[in-house]
Amino acid sequence: MTLPGSVSGRLPDFPWDKLTSYAATARAHADGIVDLSIGTPVDPTPQVAIDALVAAANWPGYPTTIGLPATRQAISDWFARVHGVTGLGLDQILPVVGTKELIAQLAFHLGVGEGDLVAFPEAAYPTYEVGAALVGATPMAADSLTAFGPQTPKILWLNSPSNPTGRVLPPEHLKKVVDWCRERGVLLVSDECYLDCVWEGSATSVLHPSISGGSAEGILVVHSLSKRSNLAGYRAGFVAGDPAVIKELLAVRKNLGLIVPGPVQEVMTAVYGDDAHAEEQYARYAARRVRLKAALEQAGFTVDHSEAALYLWSTRGENCWDTVQWLAERGILAAPGDFYGPAGAQHVRIAITATDERIDAAIARLGA
Repeated sequence: MTLPGSVSGRLPDFPWDKLTSYAATARAHADGIVDLSIGTPVDPTPQVAIDALVAAANWPGYPTTIGLPATRQAISDWFARVHGVTGLGLDQILPVVGTKELIAQLAFHLGVGEGDLVAFPEAAYPTYEVGAALVGATPMAADSLTAFGPQTPKILWLNSPSNPTGRVLPPEHLKKVVDWCRERGVLLVSDECYLDCVWEGSATSVLHPSISGGSAEGILVVHSLSKRSNLAGYRAGFVAGDPAVIKELLAVRKNLGLIVPGPVQEVMTAVYGDDAHAEEQYARYAARRVRLKAALEQAGFTVDHSEAALYLWSTRGENCWDTVQWLAERGILAAPGDFYGPAGAQHVRIAITATDERIDAAIARLGA
């Protein structure tokens, strides 16, 4: 069959396909692989989520794209209670089918296209670039606002705390970016999926009144329950911010049928109303991070940034693929830093999301 056009031809290669041979090396270890390449949760789904899903299992009708009022209210209450983002109206919140879907399709949904510039950090989650490539826009990796010169992006992505580096941008920098974008009519989209995973210091949402001035004008934020609540398999997240932009996204998503399943919305309502399970999971990750970071440093690695998120941004001062090979020979699989752009060429991203038993196995191998 001849296809009318190839979308995949516009997209970068899926990076994890390049890890196949290294994964095979790591699996050959006598005690099996310790896969620290992807930050997928391995701990149990919290009981509060399971109970909510069971209670909502009888759902014969269609849910609405805008989402249940109770779900959006729970999100608004959580944002105010935990992160000090107050005054977020229900018309400013939109549940989404996993945040990767939202990030990848945002430019498309907002009419960004050929000739437009989409900017993102120099070391960045690859899906920002995928979203630009999907619509034929020009992707640009830049950490400084001066890098744009006379150009003005249509969308500027922030990611604090960062995936892959774990870096947290200070409030004064966030405010500078907000002001810069508003002066130029640039849509600022802040990926804050790791805002609940801060180990050193603190992180602030760009919608916090001290950053936004109490207004969501020109700002969107993206949040996920995959990390906070071990709900990666539920595909549950939300986008919030400027009500005019949310209204446009809603109109497009209604036509495309992009709807969070009703039972999943009920789960979101329950888990955003419960902080205890998130605190328990935070403690698990914090303990794993301390042990694994110490082992990496004792093995000669330098861990840069990594004050937040679920990864240790680590280097041996060599090409990242040489480090991936070194680790694979010890049965440990890590993600090469160049998956996230040329800025990561000498780093590897090592996840802290494995079980305690697998983290301990990695620690033993690093010390051997």
